[in-house]
Amino acid sequence: MNLTEKLAQERRGRLAAERLLELKQAELFTANQRLGQHARNLSDEIVEKRQEVLAVRTQAEALKGENTQVRSDLRIAERRLWDSIQTIRGGFAVYNADNRLVTANDAYIRAFEGIEEVKPGITYGRAMQLAAEEGLVDIGTQPPAEWQAEMLERWGGESLEPLRLKLWNGHYLRLIDRRSPGGDTVSLVLNITDTVRYEDELREARKKAESANRAKSAFLANMSHEIRTPINGVVGMADLLRDTELDEDQTLYVDTIKSSSEALLVIINDVLDYSKIDANKLTLQPEAFDLERCIHEIMTLLLPRAREQGIDLLVDYDMFLPTSYVGDPGRMRQILTNLLGNAVKFTSKGHVIVRVVGFELEAEQQTQVHISIEDTGMGIPEDMTGHIFEEFNQVENERNRKFDGTGLGLAITRELVQLMGGDIWVDSVEGEGSCFGFTVKLDQSEDEPNVLPKVPDHLKSVAVIAENQMTGMILERQLATLGVEVSMFASPKEALAGINDGFDLVLAEAEMKDMDAEALARVLFERAPHLPVIMLSSGSGALAESFAGTGVVRILKKPMSRNDVFGLLEHVPPAQQTRPDDTASPLPAQSGTMRRMRVLAAEDNKTNRLVFGKMVRQLNIELKFVTSGREAVDAFLDFQPDMIFMDISMPEMDGKEATRKIRDIEKNSGQGRVPIVALTAHAMAGDEKDIFAAGLNHYLTKPLRKPEIFGMIAELKPTSCQPLFPEELADTLTRDAV
Repeated sequence: MNLTEKLAQERRGRLAAERLLELKQAELFTANQRLGQHARNLSDEIVEKRQEVLAVRTQAEALKGENTQVRSDLRIAERRLWDSIQTIRGGFAVYNADNRLVTANDAYIRAFEGIEEVKPGITYGRAMQLAAEEGLVDIGTQPPAEWQAEMLERWGGESLEPLRLKLWNGHYLRLIDRRSPGGDTVSLVLNITDTVRYEDELREARKKAESANRAKSAFLANMSHEIRTPINGVVGMADLLRDTELDEDQTLYVDTIKSSSEALLVIINDVLDYSKIDANKLTLQPEAFDLERCIHEIMTLLLPRAREQGIDLLVDYDMFLPTSYVGDPGRMRQILTNLLGNAVKFTSKGHVIVRVVGFELEAEQQTQVHISIEDTGMGIPEDMTGHIFEEFNQVENERNRKFDGTGLGLAITRELVQLMGGDIWVDSVEGEGSCFGFTVKLDQSEDEPNVLPKVPDHLKSVAVIAENQMTGMILERQLATLGVEVSMFASPKEALAGINDGFDLVLAEAEMKDMDAEALARVLFERAPHLPVIMLSSGSGALAESFAGTGVVRILKKPMSRNDVFGLLEHVPPAQQTRPDDTASPLPAQSGTMRRMRVLAAEDNKTNRLVFGKMVRQLNIELKFVTSGREAVDAFLDFQPDMIFMDISMPEMDGKEATRKIRDIEKNSGQGRVPIVALTAHAMAGDEKDIFAAGLNHYLTKPLRKPEIFGMIAELKPTSCQPLFPEELADTLTRDAV
């Protein structure tokens, strides 16, 4: 190889080495750049991590301080809770699920009188064993093991009922234990010694109060008898004196004596009843009675006053509701008398109406009876209706200050209604009237259910003449229920313009403004001589003789019972059978073969005998008086009475003992039981029960009244005896009765 080629080859090698060096230098530069960038990134990460570590370290330091504070606060809370538990006067303890004592305050430990074994770790059973064996608990004669077993049985039961323990020193503890969801049991022991002693004091005070109440009841019973006996003479003699010939001034004096004594009697009755209610001694005496008849008896007693005030008394008894129930008729009469008496007293015009509806409670074999008494009187202010049934409350205003009373009547009525399982309320508008309503539950009577009568086929259309809208509405509903077509006339003028031979019967009010009853009857007779007419009279003087020679076939007294309505419809003759010579005479037929009714009256008080004899002197009876129970027994054998009035309080032998001897005589001889009616001035709870248990049939409280005496005699009169009195006499006596 020549030199030139060698130089060229060397140059080519040198150039190649330079290019390789440049390439490596470039690669090295690139690598250095990458390494620098990585170093910078790594440095940044180190800075960030250092900051994070610093932050975490700072946070850890903060948390460490907080945990220290929390632990400190927790210790403080625990200490405060324990201090609170220690301040509890009663014992406090916690037992775990294994029934071992976990913790207890000092009061709980002290209850065990320093027994060192009683500390955390002891079982509940062992603690009770120590309490019994060491005599800490007064268990009487019961063996300690038996008492401990009872305590463990209670402790292990599902329901930890509170328990009272008596300690050896006479103190009493009450154990209240509660089991937590985790199985622990918290026990609280309270010292109730003061409470027990207070209860003992209350029981002793109650015994003394009951003893005082019994003394009060005896006092009230004696007071009742001692006051009622002279009042019986005052009321009775005033009643009899009023039947004699008196001038205007004398009549005023007698009426004042009678009304004042009766007002005093009302006050006495209210005080006695309220005393019985206050002592929870008032009880019900259930027996079978007729509710509708009860209402009408009270209406009869209130009729004279209602007539004086010019107001109508009406009864609207549901046609489909039975009348026979089992309840306390005496208390029912008292309720109705209070409500109806108030309604009449505070009503000067318009009417007072009693509405009776009800429905059967099949599940209870009872009837829910709803009775309302509506009046058109002065009403009650709205702000007083909420207090009207409270004790000693009366509505005070200028219009009713003339009405006296104890303020107990409605309070007693409310208590009686509630005693019968019912409720009472009042709705009233001042100046327009009031409505007192009450419900009671009455047992259903075993009598046959109420069945509506079937009216005669010829009775299809009836004309009713009634100025009183309520009277007309009641009659219209009753007749329509029986399937009779009714035409209403609000005045005689309307009736005379509309009544003709197309009617089968006329029902007309006897007391109307435009035309008197006699004139109306004669005009009707002239226009329709064969049309029967029934007059509805409030008893103010409509007599049968006034309608002689007219079509009036009957005079029906208001308020009318359903039986009155049923009876008159069933016996109304067809229109064509009415004759001009028909009269409405209600006098009963006399029979020469009948004897007079024999009545025996046992009464030791001379004044009462005089009053009773004068009361019944107009009755067609044979009356015999005796003055003791022993004489009553002897007279029963000799006189053979049809009924006996028996005074309860008599010397030698009282009325109850005399009745027992009479019942023994009847039983041994096999003869029937003569009705015996108790007469008593006592009025305390339990008297009725004792009286009926002695064999008496009925019960009348003094002072006696004509309607009660006459009603009892009429009810018990045998059918073989002569009539007691004609209807004219009965009407006169009823008008004079209060």
